Amino acid sequence: MAVVFGAILFVSAGTIAWPAGWAFLVLFFCFMIALSAWLLRFDPGLLEERMTGIGKSDQKTWDKVLLGIMAVAFFGWLAVMGLDVVRFRWSDMSWRVQLLGAVLLLASFYVFFVTFRENTYLSPAVRVQTERSQRVVTTGPYRYVRHPMYAGFVLFAFATALLLGSWYGLLGAALLTGLVAQRAVLEERVLQNELQGYDAYAARVKYRLVPYLW
Repeated sequence: MAVVFGAILFVSAGTIAWPAGWAFLVLFFCFMIALSAWLLRFDPGLLEERMTGIGKSDQKTWDKVLLGIMAVAFFGWLAVMGLDVVRFRWSDMSWRVQLLGAVLLLASFYVFFVTFRENTYLSPAVRVQTERSQRVVTTGPYRYVRHPMYAGFVLFAFATALLLGSWYGLLGAALLTGLVAQRAVLEERVLQNELQGYDAYAARVKYRLVPYLW
C-alpha cells in the first residue's frame, strides 16, 4: 500500500523532492502500522475482517460497485494533488495552512483509532457479520454520530489536501465526502433491515457524520 500511494504521488509530481508528500506518507503509514499492531494484539478478529471482508459472498453487490468507484476517485485524487502542487504549481498554499493540515490529519487518526477500539465489527464491506454475532455498537464516538469511521475519513481527506498544499485537493475531498455520504445512506438501509436494534439506535443518535448538521 505504501508503494502504491508513493508511486501515485511522486509519479504525478514528477519528482521525489516533495517534502509534504513524504510527510503525508510517513504520518499515514506510521499510523497504519501502529493500528495494525494494536489490532493484532487486542482485536485479531477485527484485523482479519479488515483484511478479508471485501469480496465475501454476503457483501452487497452495490457496495462492490461503489467501492470500485471510490477507489478510482481516491487514487485519482492523489494523482491530481501531485500534478497540482508540484508538476504544474497551480496551488500556492501557506506553510501555516499545511501545518494545520498535519494537525487535522493527526486528529483524523485519533477518530479512526477510537472507532476501531469501540467497534469490533468494523468491516470494510457492507455486510452483517452473522458469523461473529454482530450487534449494534453505541459506545465511544457512536454516541454522537452513527458513522464515526466515515466522519474520520472526511476529516482525513480535507486534512490531506491541506497538508499537501492543494486547493484542487480540497475539491476532490468534497467529492469523496459525497461518495462516503451516499455509502452511509445505503449502508443504513442494510443495517435497518438486517441488524436487530439498529432502528432504535438510529432514532436515538440522529446524526450520521457531523453532530447537529447531518
